Amino acid sequence: MSGTGCSSNSVLQARRVVEQLRVEAGMERVKISISAAQLVQYCQEHGRSDPLLTGIATSANPFKDKKTCVLL
Repeated sequence: MSGTGCSSNSVLQARRVVEQLRVEAGMERVKISISAAQLVQYCQEHGRSDPLLTGIATSANPFKDKKTCVLL
C-alpha cells in the first residue's frame, strides 16, 4: 500500500511541475538588450532622487543616533 501512495505522490508532483512549466512557457519574453536599455534609462532619470547615490542630509536621516553612548 505504501508503494501506491508514493506513486500517486510522484504523479501529483509531476503534474505540478508540468503546470509550472506551462505557466513559464506562456510568459512574455523581452530581449535582454531592450531590458538593459530600459534599466539604464530608468537609472539616469531617477538617479538624482536616489538616497544611495546622493546621500541623506544629516538632519533628515531617521537612522542617525540621537544620543551618544557614554560608559562610566
